[in-house]
Amino acid sequence: MSNRIEKLFNIKYPLVQAGMIWCSGWELASAVSNAGGLGIIGSGSMYPEILKEQIKKCQEATDKPFGVNVPLLYPNIAEHIKIILESGVKVVFTSAGNPNTWTTILKQAGITVVHVVSNIKFALKAQEAGVDAIVAEGFEAGGHNGREETTTLCLIPIIKKAVTIPVIAAGGIASGKAMLACMILGADGVQIGSRFVASEESSAHINFKKRVINCKEGDTILTLKELTPVRLIKNKFYGQIEKAYEKCSTSEQLQEILGRGRAKKGMFEGDLEEGELEIGQVCASITEIKTAASIIEEIITEFNTAKEEIKKL
Repeated sequence: MSNRIEKLFNIKYPLVQAGMIWCSGWELASAVSNAGGLGIIGSGSMYPEILKEQIKKCQEATDKPFGVNVPLLYPNIAEHIKIILESGVKVVFTSAGNPNTWTTILKQAGITVVHVVSNIKFALKAQEAGVDAIVAEGFEAGGHNGREETTTLCLIPIIKKAVTIPVIAAGGIASGKAMLACMILGADGVQIGSRFVASEESSAHINFKKRVINCKEGDTILTLKELTPVRLIKNKFYGQIEKAYEKCSTSEQLQEILGRGRAKKGMFEGDLEEGELEIGQVCASITEIKTAASIIEEIITEFNTAKEEIKKL
C-alpha cells in the first residue's frame, strides 16, 4: 500500500464513511469496513449505554478496522471516551470542539485520532494537538458545517499546503470522479456522508432516505449560523426558520423554534415536515438506495476508470 490513508487505517481503499448522527449505526459502519473502507459509528445521537452496545455489535459484525465519531461538545463526552477506551476502539474521529481536550488521552491508549475542520486555522490547531490526520470539510457538506462557507474545491489545496499530516476531503463527494478530483487537489483520501445515508444499512428512516433520493438542485440550504450552521432540506420546519429571519428574530428565539430532538424527529423517526433533515448538496445526484458494498464498488470502479480517462486529456 502506498496511500497514506490506507496505511494509517489499514484499509483497502482511502474511503471513509462519515459518522452521521441518526444514520451511522453499527450496521452501516460494519458494512463499509467489510467492503474495504473505514466505517464510522456516529456517537453524537447515542446515550453512553447505546454507544457501548453499538461498538460491541460492530466488533461482532466485522474483523476489519472501524472507528467512532465523537462530537466534542456532546454533554456525555467523558462517558463516551471511557467506553471507547474500555471497548478497544482503534480509531476515533473528533469534531465540533477543541482537539486538545482528548487527543493526548486517546493517543496514549494507542488510538488513531482524526479531527474534522472547515478552515486553515483549525487544521493547524488540530495538527498542533497531535492528531494523526484531519478531515477538511467543505461548504457543500450536510449537517453541521463551517461558518466560512469555503467550498471543498477551494479548501483542500489550501489546507494541504498548510499541514504535513494526511488530509481527508469531505463535502460534495458521492462518486469516483469526485473522489479522484479531491485527491488530485491534494487529499490523501475522502470522507463520504450523504451517499451512505441512502444505503440499505443506514439507520435513517426510510421516509428520509426516499426524500434524499428525490432531492433536486437547490433543495438544501445552510442556515442557523447564529446557533450552529447546519445544511438541511427545505421543509415546513425550515419555513418556520425562514419566517423567523424575516422578523429579525434573536438567537434565543431561533433556539426556541429549533427546540430539542428535531434531527431525531426528521432523520430517525421520518417526520419530513417538522423534522430537521440534514443532508449535503450532493443529494441532487443520488437517485437510488443501495447496499453500502455496492456504493463502494461503484465509487471505486468509477475512480479507477476516471484515472485512465484523465491520461487522455
